[in-house]
Amino acid sequence: MKSIKVGLLGFGTIGTGVVRVFQRNAELMAKRIGQSVELVKIADLDITSDRGVTLPQGVLTTDVEEVISNPEVDVVVELIGGYEPAKSFILKAIANGKHIVTANKALMAVHGQEIISAANKNGVQVMFEAAVGGGIPIISAIKENLCANRFSTVLGILNGTCNYILTKMTDEGSDFAPVLKEAQELGYAEADPTFDVEGVDTAHKIALLAALCFGTRVDFDQVYTEGVSNIAAIDIQFATQMGYKIKLLAIGKSNGEQIEVRVHPTMIPKSYQLSEVDGVFNAVRLSGDFLGPAMLYGSGAGMDATASAVMGDVMAIGRDMASGAKGRTPIMAYCADQVGELPIKQMSDIVSHYYLRFTTVDRPGVLAQISGILGKYDISIQSMIQPERHEADAVPIVLMTHDAKESNINQALAEIDQLEIVQQPTRLIRVENSLD
Repeated sequence: MKSIKVGLLGFGTIGTGVVRVFQRNAELMAKRIGQSVELVKIADLDITSDRGVTLPQGVLTTDVEEVISNPEVDVVVELIGGYEPAKSFILKAIANGKHIVTANKALMAVHGQEIISAANKNGVQVMFEAAVGGGIPIISAIKENLCANRFSTVLGILNGTCNYILTKMTDEGSDFAPVLKEAQELGYAEADPTFDVEGVDTAHKIALLAALCFGTRVDFDQVYTEGVSNIAAIDIQFATQMGYKIKLLAIGKSNGEQIEVRVHPTMIPKSYQLSEVDGVFNAVRLSGDFLGPAMLYGSGAGMDATASAVMGDVMAIGRDMASGAKGRTPIMAYCADQVGELPIKQMSDIVSHYYLRFTTVDRPGVLAQISGILGKYDISIQSMIQPERHEADAVPIVLMTHDAKESNINQALAEIDQLEIVQQPTRLIRVENSLD
């Protein structure tokens, strides 16, 4: 039986998971692709720490060249993370004729075009299922099973840390800071959680998904990104009262002429299936012209789920090698010469419903002043919550608007927040009442 030989860069948590897949399911993988898959080299700076797995003599090395320049290696799996040295290692491996599997969403979102161009030039594959959604096979679904569809939307809950925090805040009525601390203690959040809670990790992923779905290059710097650190318990309480849940939502939309790609806290109706995705789980919802809506749900991170996705990519490459196929599936779902340049809609042009929470003095005429300014900017009120008058110095007024343009909302709030009656900056959360 022929053998596909694999070299691994990075022996951390996910790398250890990949080794576990090799050791437990090597026979199964061989039966499914018709040839054995062999792990021949692992490069890491630390090859002495105990990872709980045993490897044959000579597999571990601190010299990356023993992987990326090894004539025996067919597929290089990159699990280092970050931009450098990962990018340089991948580009050199590609130049040496190696196929690439990576879980590095940041690298692919920011430098993917350079890597893909090099791969196409050298006739090798780059696969990155594990970069988006962990164990959820969303990329292969877009590229393979659902590729006859013209996609209009791709929406996702793509960060388990944020989803865990928002779920706990919703279930327990807690504020952000103590829930984040608990998430860190449980290992769901990093010591420095910035990439997660400020939405950067999610933005990397939706940049890739939008490019795959809509057949266009997506400049990561153009992805509007807003995290969850400013979400307050009171906003979650009002959202619940109004029949919504707050999720950090990744949103990609296309009308064929321009696209929307954005990440921000979003209120979605509790009746929607996506609102029921809680805890550390992830989900992606696609809408295609023939498919209609479909949602994939599962573990978005972790050793085993991510290793599963990595090895699925390795096996896909192995099948192509076994059959002599070359470039059977385009790296970004569209043939390279068919990838377009659709413009990304500016956030100021986005149209949405809006949740607005004003903190005002408790006196007659306050609502009239606020609604007057909203009306001036063509913003109409759909519903309102105003607590009964009491002795507190400041009270919340919560409004839900009909469809409004973001630029109009921003102008109105800039004017409202200057009023003497307003005690704090207005809190804004966008609302998605129609996911298609």
